[in-house]
Amino acid sequence: MARSVKIRVENVSKIFGADPATALARVRDGMGKAELLEATGHVLGLHEINLDIREGETFVIMGLSGSGKSTLIRHFNRLIEPTAGRILVDGEDVLALGPAALRAFRRHKASMVFQRFALLPHKTVLENVIYGLIIDGVPRQAARDSGMRQIELVGLAGFEGRYPGQLSGGMQQRVGLARALATDAEILLMDEAFSALDPLIRHDMQMQLREIQSRLHKTIVFITHDLDEALLLGNHIAILKDGRLRQVGTGAGILMAPADDYVARFVRDVNRARTVTCGALAEPGPVFPSPQAASGASGWVIISDGCGGHGLMRAGGGARNGEAQLEDAVTIEASANVEEAFGALARRDRPLVVMADGRPSGLLAWQSVLRALQRDGGHHPAPERDA
Repeated sequence: MARSVKIRVENVSKIFGADPATALARVRDGMGKAELLEATGHVLGLHEINLDIREGETFVIMGLSGSGKSTLIRHFNRLIEPTAGRILVDGEDVLALGPAALRAFRRHKASMVFQRFALLPHKTVLENVIYGLIIDGVPRQAARDSGMRQIELVGLAGFEGRYPGQLSGGMQQRVGLARALATDAEILLMDEAFSALDPLIRHDMQMQLREIQSRLHKTIVFITHDLDEALLLGNHIAILKDGRLRQVGTGAGILMAPADDYVARFVRDVNRARTVTCGALAEPGPVFPSPQAASGASGWVIISDGCGGHGLMRAGGGARNGEAQLEDAVTIEASANVEEAFGALARRDRPLVVMADGRPSGLLAWQSVLRALQRDGGHHPAPERDA
């Protein structure tokens, strides 16, 4: 079942400068970012961005410095006002909210986790986590109970009485995450939340976010300039350059079919075997309850007894002694990446049955894996730095 759209971005443009409307007209006539700055002194932040972010997914917006990614996320809670366009959350136009409604939206609907933690140094971990709840008038004991639940969730139980200066950078970012979770907001906005951390702590935070998301199913908008981070976290990824949207899709979809040369340069050196999942490569395979039911089919088919047993049969390929030959199926989870499937793929005489939610979802052939791992043979320079 398809998830409903939680956040819809409609034709959002942002020009920084004294006369944004006039500058936007020039951009619509074809003027680029560098030309606009030279001719008018205005900065193109975003141009006609359209996105659908679905409920319960982690949606990553990525790009290099100056691409517009942080500008875009700040539109979602109106820290930045657009020059043109609309932001809809659950169908409601955020730009139409009055001051009181906007404050309520920021407190209860969309929480933000900042790159530099933004903790109050004179307050303890627990006091930082429940600060927003206290401001909202939540009784102190109820706020403390909620705060402790979030502190435990992010793995900081026992540190609630410490001060930010007594914590490592990774622990401080966990406090920031717990504070955002304490409001029970449906949307988490995370702007380069892990980029200030060293690589090992950053990876720990990435894995913890994935684990928390598997339990809470928040709608997360995550900003990063790091492609590996985007591929690890994102259900869908949007790539920006010079304020313009270059491609939106799943990580596997972008890797296997980059929309243009710029995106191709981004993804060229990614270890695809660790990124592309078996589910993304599986070809739908017909499932039959018995070999006899598959008598009119052709090619490899899946035979499922409905009780968790699965086999493979080459339908239409002939039979020995008048009986169809059923072979044991080798299975792997759809969420497993190609590297994890290498051992199973060693059986090159037949495809692999890919499982999703305990049911066969398709067949994975060795040829499909090779196509997914193949890179463009041409030379692409590294992505240039945006102005």
